[in-house]
Amino acid sequence: MYPNTQLLIDGKWGPAASGRTIPVLNPATEEQIGTVAHAGTEDLDRALAAARKGFEAWRKVSPYDRAKVMRKAADLMRARADDIARLMTLEQGKPLAQSRIEAMLAGDIIEWFAEEGRRTYGRVVPARMPNVHQLVLKEPVGPVAAFTPWNFPINQIVRKASAALATAARSSRSAPRRRRPRRPRCSRPSSTRACRTAWSTWSMAFPRRYPSTSSTTR
Repeated sequence: MYPNTQLLIDGKWGPAASGRTIPVLNPATEEQIGTVAHAGTEDLDRALAAARKGFEAWRKVSPYDRAKVMRKAADLMRARADDIARLMTLEQGKPLAQSRIEAMLAGDIIEWFAEEGRRTYGRVVPARMPNVHQLVLKEPVGPVAAFTPWNFPINQIVRKASAALATAARSSRSAPRRRRPRRPRCSRPSSTRACRTAWSTWSMAFPRRYPSTSSTTR
């Protein structure tokens, strides 16, 4: 079953503020298999506010604890790879084997960024004057917006979101409308059911004490 897809903003699933939806088509049969909420300006504003709130909490979490959370997300992604692959093939037309590979690789990407986040080193800069110590420290500066293509709906957003999360910058996600003929007419790949499952997996990895800050769909 391919249920209708809603927006996930500030930890809550719901329709677009305008109520608009876009049909999701199976490219093999051209049958409508579901709908996706069409996010508008009001929805984006709420997502930005949620990202800011989450950023203030997530930036205080140590790189080691962030890595633990992200590794758990990677494990969940691999455990659900078969379900994610089936949904991706239904909505996108990608061969099932390739869909599963993409889902499995997403777990590896999350894990890689989790470890890189622990190595966000600063540096010591030689000073001109005695008794002067100059240090460079890397700190998160704020939320980021991530835009992704539709052809690799999981791996592309995972690369962007994982980098942001590893460095304590929370993200809002979006992607351009699909334009290739005979593909599901979704305004954003992250709005489709496969990505909903993938990012629900991600959301479950985060403890409740961290406010949800991503804008994705269900």
